[in-house]
Amino acid sequence: MLTEATVDKVETVLVEADLAPGDDTVFVAVHGGGRIGWYGPVSEPVGRAVDVLSYAAIGHLVTDHEGRRARLQGAAVGLAREVAEWALGAVDCALWDLHGRLADRPVADLLAPGVNRSPVPAYSSWLRLDLSGPPAPGVLSRVAVEGWAFTKWGLRRRPGPTTASEARRLVRAVEQAAEVLHNGFAVDAVGTWSPQLATAFAERFEHSALTWLEDPLPEHHLRIYHRLATAGLPVAVGERLRSTEDLPMLFDQVRPKALTIDVVGCGGLTRAVEITAAARKAGVPVYPHGRSMVPGIHLAAAFPDAVPAVEYRRQWEPRRQTIYAEPWIPEHGHLPSPRTPGLGTQPRRPQ
Repeated sequence: MLTEATVDKVETVLVEADLAPGDDTVFVAVHGGGRIGWYGPVSEPVGRAVDVLSYAAIGHLVTDHEGRRARLQGAAVGLAREVAEWALGAVDCALWDLHGRLADRPVADLLAPGVNRSPVPAYSSWLRLDLSGPPAPGVLSRVAVEGWAFTKWGLRRRPGPTTASEARRLVRAVEQAAEVLHNGFAVDAVGTWSPQLATAFAERFEHSALTWLEDPLPEHHLRIYHRLATAGLPVAVGERLRSTEDLPMLFDQVRPKALTIDVVGCGGLTRAVEITAAARKAGVPVYPHGRSMVPGIHLAAAFPDAVPAVEYRRQWEPRRQTIYAEPWIPEHGHLPSPRTPGLGTQPRRPQ
């Protein structure tokens, strides 16, 4: 019976794939109840961390996601924080996949039974195309009409110029993009800005043209983000969210325009559901980060009022989808609603 199924074994599996150098090819496989739950791909360091902490899941009920998370957190003591949280999240998602397979239901149905499922809106990101670099109006306009909820582009700082001149250059880059992208767009500074540059940008820019500015700072500085939000800058944070984050303080201090959590990186789907509930209560929309797109799709399908869209990283995702037994392919700016049991993260060719 599902309610009695326990975890028999957790292992990491290297998957054969025709990918680019540096692409992730490690999957987590959780055995229990005569079935296997999968999550991946993850990096090799995360896979090694899974091998260290996964013993804590053995013998535990497949369906007790909260209780098992506490045991895994205890087993992760001593591991580097970011790698540990990714390992916790990968095991958690593999167990949700196993739970869904044993229940013969998509994970989204386990999270929110009875919700009508429709295709999940997606926003397209293309961070290699940086708005602060050479202009590419043809690319911007082509992507803008593909049906996405909106688009997101890089806006990195260049080394060298003074803060004032660099702020003016970045403001001008966004203004030029706004002349082409009429249905809304976001930018991601990828942690390359200083607090001084972010403040100077906020002082010079008319923010109505911008959906949000994501992660401008290299660290998760709530006090500085509070200052930027007070200046009117539409800040988005979440990719660096810690599993132990004080969410009420985050929402009160930063008042983010969007919460861009990574479902695996924040500790897994179990934790992501808690974060989404807190964000909904605070009136902050959640836009799951594209590195963990598939569990993000289930989160959005389960809670469409709290999760308006999922990130689709167009320079990486098409290649990564070739590794799955059943690829997730967007159509007219939407991703398929979950229909098959589990998460849909089974690899195509395990070794």
